[in-house]
Amino acid sequence: MVGKAPLNPKDDRRMSQLLAGSPKNWGRWGPDDEIGALNFLTSAEILRGARAIRQGKVITCGELIGSPTGDPIFPGRAQPQRANTQDHGSYQAGKKTPLPGGIQYADDQITMFLQGSTQYDALGHVWYDDQLWNGYPASETIGGMKKASIQPIAERGVVGRGVLLDMAAARGKFALEKGDTVTLDDLLAAAKKQGVTIEKHDILCLRIGFLQLLHTQGPEKFYADFNEPGLIYSPELVDWFHKMEIPALCTDTISNEMDFDPENGMQVTLHCALMRNLGILFNEICNFEALAKDCHEDGQWDFLYVGAPLKVHQGTGSPLNVVAIK
Repeated sequence: MVGKAPLNPKDDRRMSQLLAGSPKNWGRWGPDDEIGALNFLTSAEILRGARAIRQGKVITCGELIGSPTGDPIFPGRAQPQRANTQDHGSYQAGKKTPLPGGIQYADDQITMFLQGSTQYDALGHVWYDDQLWNGYPASETIGGMKKASIQPIAERGVVGRGVLLDMAAARGKFALEKGDTVTLDDLLAAAKKQGVTIEKHDILCLRIGFLQLLHTQGPEKFYADFNEPGLIYSPELVDWFHKMEIPALCTDTISNEMDFDPENGMQVTLHCALMRNLGILFNEICNFEALAKDCHEDGQWDFLYVGAPLKVHQGTGSPLNVVAIK
């Protein structure tokens, strides 16, 4: 960064050096808080979001789980595996007996990463300097998240005024590609171009479009030299999120940010600066294609955002199907 000595790429304390002096919301809602910036979404904010309902449209923004072409997942995570445990074939083969009255039924199960589809991160999902959100020790993650898990967020739910910014369309592209960065100036320029005002406590949704390339390029090309496009760190960006008291950042990428920051070479810097330090919720792997198409057509870029992660005990994250109501 300008005015700072270059960071040694072998120094394990680079993140703490980079974010020294960066704003924190630790203790803002007490020493036991586990929902962070979700506290901003009061009853009044939910009613403000409800006022964005002007047409009665419901658009879901979750990715398909178990897609025949493969789900967008972070490299190293396994694809979801869904399988029937019983179906009509089980009765034909004599493996199952109908219920009294001759009733038959199908059943299935799924094995997947809790962050293997549209999902929310727990606030304790990422850390540095052995401290999670709100200063909880990183040892609280061992064997299951005893602090800052997904459960308190899921118990509360995420509801408020959402605003969608189509960052790909703002550059005249269908999708941003590897190497494309998004800055604070880009966010503000896209909002101005769309004619929408980002207000304090808005749930910020960004359409990057990158994940759609998985289906057009195929997994081999899509995952080669993997470095998603997206937001990159700057003190100005972090200060803006802090001053605007943004409760949640939602994108149609796997990491909600460029994986490897071209300025500092570190990975998931904004997970640390925004989620770990400010308590901003991260909603990843959304599918904003239908919502963006509708917004382009009717010119309404705000909506009531509804997100209800599953209540997973001690979970580091949880799937959900985001709902936008216009």
